[in-house]
Formats: sequence, C-alpha cells, structure tokens
Amino acid sequence: MRGDQIKGHLEVLLLAVVAHQPAHGYALIEELRRRSGDTFDLPEGTVYPALYRLERAGLLSSKWESPDGRRRRVYRLTKRGEAALQEQTRDWQTFARAMNRVLKGEPWPAPTM
Repeated sequence: MRGDQIKGHLEVLLLAVVAHQPAHGYALIEELRRRSGDTFDLPEGTVYPALYRLERAGLLSSKWESPDGRRRRVYRLTKRGEAALQEQTRDWQTFARAMNRVLKGEPWPAPTM
C-alpha cells in the first residue's frame, strides 16, 4: 500500500503498535507490516517523521537504549498518547461503519427517541 493511501491514519496506527509494546523505529515498522499482513509496508522516510511529530505533540516519549550493544531510540506511549489513541480509535470505528454502510448502500439507523 502506498504511503499516501494511509495519510491521516499513520499516526493512530503507530500509537496502536507502541501501545502494545514500546519499541524502536525499525521494530515498529516491522510490527506494523506484520499486523497488517504486509499491507502497510512503509519506508523509514514515512514512519520516522510521524514518530517525531507524535513525540513533539507529547503523545510518545523516547529514550536511547542499548540492550544488545546497538544504540536505539525506544518509543513509549504517554498518558496523553493513550487518551489520543482511545479517541482516534472511536473516531476511526465511527468512520469505518459509515463508509461500510455507504459502500454497501445501507441506510444509517434512524435515531431512537
């Protein structure tokens, strides 16, 4: 899948992966690829800028670690990031339900009173 096809969704995908387990950038890329069945096979040049944006926004924190002698920046979800992930997940689920209904030609359920 091209990077521009997930534009606007990459950050929530990264938050979801980091929420499962803190990791360095390349491990996040690999986990995103694995979880998506190779659909989200994104280049480092797409993912790292998103990680930096998330960190600047306070949704991720990072620190340098060297568990196996190789120095890597490991990203972790912050409390603010957890809240953002929950909100963005709800928004995405609402969006996906609406898209599926439109694509299938189904009417939206009438509001109940």
